[in-house]
Amino acid sequence: MSIYILGIESSCDDTSAAIIKERKILANLIANKNVHKDFGGVVPELASRAHQQNIIPVINNVLTKAKIHKKQINAVAFTNGPGLLGSLLVGTSFAKSFALALDIPIITVNHMHAHILAHFIEDGSEKEPPPFPFLCLTVSGGHTQIMLVKSHRDMQLIGQTIDDAAGEAFDKAAKIMGLPYPGGPLIDQYAKDGDPEAFSFPHPRVPGLDFSFSGLKTSILYFLRDALKHDPEFIRKNMHDLAASIQHTIVSILMDKVRAAARQTGIRHLAIAGGVSANSGLRNAFEAEKETGNWEIYIPPFEYCTDNAAMIAIAGYFKYVDGDFAPQDTTPFTRYND
Repeated sequence: MSIYILGIESSCDDTSAAIIKERKILANLIANKNVHKDFGGVVPELASRAHQQNIIPVINNVLTKAKIHKKQINAVAFTNGPGLLGSLLVGTSFAKSFALALDIPIITVNHMHAHILAHFIEDGSEKEPPPFPFLCLTVSGGHTQIMLVKSHRDMQLIGQTIDDAAGEAFDKAAKIMGLPYPGGPLIDQYAKDGDPEAFSFPHPRVPGLDFSFSGLKTSILYFLRDALKHDPEFIRKNMHDLAASIQHTIVSILMDKVRAAARQTGIRHLAIAGGVSANSGLRNAFEAEKETGNWEIYIPPFEYCTDNAAMIAIAGYFKYVDGDFAPQDTTPFTRYND
């Protein structure tokens, strides 16, 4: 008998729903609220209100696209953290009610673990998932982590940012440069025509496998402040080189720690996940390691890099097989825990 899982993702500003049949994705839809662009970042209250407006239409549409009836669903998997509390509460409340009405179990999913498990989605491509154990660099607007992944359910955090995330560094740097939100993709776009060594920014000295990006943001701010004093048109004239240099610095910081993790663990299978895994500079850096023969690399399709419910559904599937269900009194959490 087939297993159908409804996945719901509402950790930030995107309302997403997906249906999988075992590991095969049948439908994956995302509704985004563009109002955040006017404020230069995600506004939690607006995000939660948007989820309330979007969640029922998104669920209805994903069922239609998957061509299944709600009574065929075996369980509801949903993000219960980390994320914005108001946003998480919308997804959690809906999942509980939907499952209760159908008398089916609910499954809680850690958002960061789900990003990693996106590699195991079957979508018709010929890409093979990474074998266990493997290392995964998980990078997003809110988190930067190195995970030692021993199985679908056993993941060990071995490195993380001690302050800001890599995705936040991209967006804040873009904001300093006067680019609209979200600025990370724009940095990537401009960097393609720039010189990555045009400007030099410092690398933080952080022990072990941990990261730090707050100092980099400050150095970019002060560098541009001083440059603009001498030439008010400095950013406009050097937009491509600035973007390329900033991207090169962030990617170098990430890669230095990933290489250290690979040396320490002796693991040659390396993956990336999370929103920043869509960045061309980071993808190229991983591809370069593959060319040297040092690593076997695993890069997710673009549609599974940013927040999406397909990754929640696949994580829910593995938990369903193990019979790991959550009680109705479960509550969401805002900060990462393993």
